[in-house]
Amino acid sequence: MKVTQEKLPASQIGLEIEISPDMSKQVYERVVQRFIREANIPGFRKGKVPRHILVQRLGTLRLKATALEDLVQDSLKAALKQENIEAIGNYQLRSSFDELLEQYEPGKALTFSAAVDVQPEVTLKTYTGLTLQAEEVTYDAGRVDTVLEDYRKRMATLVPVEGRPAQSGDVAVVDYAGRYKNDAGEFEEVPGGTAQDFQVDLGEGRFIEGFIDGIVGMSAGETKEIDVKFPADYPQETIAGRDAQFTVTLKEVKEKELPELDDDFAQDVSEFETLAELRESLEKRYREEAEKKTRGNKEQAVLNALVECVEAELPETLILREVDYMLTQTAMQLSNQGMDIKQLFNQDTIPQLRDRSRPEAVLRLKRTLALGEVAKKESIEIEATAVDARVQEVLEQYKGQAQEIDVDQLRAVTEEDMLKEKILTWLIEQSTVELVPEGTLSKAAAEEAEASSETEETPAE
Repeated sequence: MKVTQEKLPASQIGLEIEISPDMSKQVYERVVQRFIREANIPGFRKGKVPRHILVQRLGTLRLKATALEDLVQDSLKAALKQENIEAIGNYQLRSSFDELLEQYEPGKALTFSAAVDVQPEVTLKTYTGLTLQAEEVTYDAGRVDTVLEDYRKRMATLVPVEGRPAQSGDVAVVDYAGRYKNDAGEFEEVPGGTAQDFQVDLGEGRFIEGFIDGIVGMSAGETKEIDVKFPADYPQETIAGRDAQFTVTLKEVKEKELPELDDDFAQDVSEFETLAELRESLEKRYREEAEKKTRGNKEQAVLNALVECVEAELPETLILREVDYMLTQTAMQLSNQGMDIKQLFNQDTIPQLRDRSRPEAVLRLKRTLALGEVAKKESIEIEATAVDARVQEVLEQYKGQAQEIDVDQLRAVTEEDMLKEKILTWLIEQSTVELVPEGTLSKAAAEEAEASSETEETPAE
């Protein structure tokens, strides 16, 4: 088979393939025999239809079109094997199928052109000696005290109080009914906006702004009209951004009696015997968390720099695969959260979601290709024994669910994660990373984006 290659943009290879006369006839005869075996024509038993009757009923054009499709598929597959081309995705026919159909005569040579996507060639301009900045996340010692105080509040005993109005931090037992202003300026009942004997924590901000403030200062037995405004992004569109009024009756006021911060408390809220052990555990956790976030910021800085240094023409097949993977992951996460993904992912929204996901997909692919190129150039690998050990650790954690785990897939994902971690560690060691206070870079990026937006909105002089 005669095959001529041509390098095309977007990591494609063009192929001009000449089909021999013998092959063009063999495939046509194979198609005719297949139709003879499968055709259901009245008056003839299946598989016993005379050839001239079959041609008369189906038409030469249909037989030739089917044979041409098989010819293209078979010859392209053979050409890829002959030329040692590892294609990704399906082929694209560059010749006009209708024109090929006009030219095709069984027993005569036929030439057609196609294109296939291949893995992109990756070039890294530089990847060592990088000078970077990353935000340092520092350990906040006061966080332990805050967490312990939150534990105390959760363990608090509610004690009824009398003789004073409700204060911030109390728990109020109320009846309420809400109404909102419609387009005509008339009040309508808020859907689901009525409750009796409802406990409201007057120290939390989970209600509409102004609702809790309106209750503070009320006394038991008092009824009050509280004016509020629903947020513009409120989930119920019918009342989002609208003025509303709640009729609230305060039935009882309770105050929180917090437990003592001692060893008994530590035993009630944790597996530790003493408060000192609980504090030590929390301190260790938040120190490690800060270090992990700082490490993540370093890795992100390296990845961002690496993407700027990589040159690669991405084939459409890879981009579409990555987009589909991202959408699938998002759908799974939303489904696990109990959301109806059919409303979010449908014929109308999927094309828009694909378009929005494309830039991120391209960025992710460039990162992956850049890391792979570094690993190849520096011979960075992960030993099989190390992967096996990590896989075993995971299986131990899910010992009761081991039968539900695909071990081969787990091993592949584990090896990929460990290799990425090792590559990034090597890159960080080869770079100069300046740690700056948390929020510095994000603030600078926000200001730059704002300035860029203002520049775009200002007409050129």
